[in-house]
Amino acid sequence: MSTPEPRDELEGSEQPFVAHLIELRDRLIRALIAVGIAFAVLAVWPGPSALYDLLAAPLVAHLKPGTTLIATNVISPILVPLKMTLMAAFMIALPAVLYQVWAFVAPGLYSHEKKLVLPLVVSSTLLFFSGVAFCYFIVIPGMSQFIQSFAPSSISAAPDIEQYFSFVITLFLVFGLAFEVPVAVVVLVRVGMVTVEQLRKFRSYFIVGAFILSAIVTPPDVISQLALAIPMCLLYEVGIWAAQIFLKHTRAPEADSPPAA
Repeated sequence: MSTPEPRDELEGSEQPFVAHLIELRDRLIRALIAVGIAFAVLAVWPGPSALYDLLAAPLVAHLKPGTTLIATNVISPILVPLKMTLMAAFMIALPAVLYQVWAFVAPGLYSHEKKLVLPLVVSSTLLFFSGVAFCYFIVIPGMSQFIQSFAPSSISAAPDIEQYFSFVITLFLVFGLAFEVPVAVVVLVRVGMVTVEQLRKFRSYFIVGAFILSAIVTPPDVISQLALAIPMCLLYEVGIWAAQIFLKHTRAPEADSPPAA
């Protein structure tokens, strides 16, 4: 007696292409509304100027007494704080934005795929914020102190506010993405590109690559280079450990059940 074929759990959930476009538009609008609300709130309190002062605090704390950042562009005192407010609004609204992404793609995923995607979305968000916080509270202050200690006493360092903003945003992206190493490792293992054993054998090469990458993408100071390379190596080990757990709990049902006789 032949066993009936298992029913596809996504059967009957197909939608016309136009319906997908309409839903995508609605999701994008909701995400933009979330960012807009966060921007409006931040513009009222604490305000763009206060937000930029907060961003500049790790550097200003290590400048010579009486020294402040300067603006070499006429509209920089207005434009740069507004950019800072928009960036902060996007980061605050990021959970709502990612929820809209999840709500759009979730209906097209199998249950075992949802077990993989949702934890990865949450963990990648938390890891990115952790990388940004690590950069703000540890890397930038240490780097600023290191650079100021080498500045000649005859020079009064007064960085431009726009250049500092671009510099810090770049660092935020670098450290935020670097902290995504565990997510990248889990995805590579889950899609079958590498195995856990191969990752363990590749460990020494990754350590060398992490230090080379940190020397390229960070400023030429030891503090920021070590602050990027060491966490990447530790997070690589976390990724190997997490990959084993995800591989066990996100396997398709067919892979867990024995073949029919």
